[in-house]
Amino acid sequence: MTTQVNPQATHLFEANNVSGRMPSPDGPRVIFENLSFYLDGGEIVDITGASGAGKSTLLTAFARLNVHTDGTFLIDGIDSTTMSPEQWREQVSYLPQTSTLMGENVAQAIRLPFTFKVRASGTGSAQEKLPDAKIRATLDSVGCSDIDLTRNPRDLSGGQAARVSLVRTLLTNPKVLLADEVDAGLDPDNANLVGEIMAKAAKTGMGIVRIRHRATDHRASRMYELANGALQQISAADAAQGGEA
Repeated sequence: MTTQVNPQATHLFEANNVSGRMPSPDGPRVIFENLSFYLDGGEIVDITGASGAGKSTLLTAFARLNVHTDGTFLIDGIDSTTMSPEQWREQVSYLPQTSTLMGENVAQAIRLPFTFKVRASGTGSAQEKLPDAKIRATLDSVGCSDIDLTRNPRDLSGGQAARVSLVRTLLTNPKVLLADEVDAGLDPDNANLVGEIMAKAAKTGMGIVRIRHRATDHRASRMYELANGALQQISAADAAQGGEA
């Protein structure tokens, strides 16, 4: 176990004593145990490691989406056990590697989270809460002017779909974004666009955790490697030598 200590008293996000045990025919298999992690507002922190090391398991633990994990999780110093899952997910958003874009057009696909119970409370429809003009302005502001709101999501390229999924998540305005290899499989130009969108979000104070296999893009303030059940802070040079960061 490697625990990173920061002198700041309260972090935006903290995870302590995080363990993951996956079921197997021979009994629960320990993926990692007693890991600790912190994230401050405005930071991008990357987690790398070999396939099968448990990176996605760790990220879904942070999101409180994995029943095979446990730990203590705090947002702004408040324990997650004092919140409902819906309250936690209002503040901590998980973005999987491949997101499903549903709807007749891009605008509908982006509004989808605003139809869910966690964000459907209050007055006004999803379209009133998130009008076309706001969606258009947001897409344009992050370099997505090539994406037409009337386009069928199924007709988007892989890079366009990745950017739309990311913008959709950012429009829900979470405090913490957990991004699981969202630039995997993209060409370098689209991967860079995705990185730029996240960098702009971090400048607003959002904290971002990225699972990555690509070479470092130098946007992360800290980098960690998950290996053999331990989370170890590494440098960009270490990541480059590892070949998978």
